[in-house]
Amino acid sequence: MKPLIRFRVEARLDIQEAYDWYEERLQGIGDRFLAAVDQCIDRVAANPSGFPTVYADVRRALLQRFPYSVLYRVEGDFITVLGCFHGRRDPRTSEERR
Repeated sequence: MKPLIRFRVEARLDIQEAYDWYEERLQGIGDRFLAAVDQCIDRVAANPSGFPTVYADVRRALLQRFPYSVLYRVEGDFITVLGCFHGRRDPRTSEERR
């Protein structure tokens, strides 16, 4: 059985912000970004421990075709998505979400 996925509010805001940024540049690319996020979350759900730990118990999965990563924590039967960060974003920002 796949674990249930929970998103922190901050993670949803990260995803919305990135979607809006892409859509402002080229209509439709935001939808491709959302599809890449969904695919990444599906890969995480299928194999939660298959991605590297970046600190403590927080893991990182990279999106395909976009310079973003999803940070998450496995908590029993749940996967909690902590954020969705651009690769050039200050890593200290992501550490604050632990």
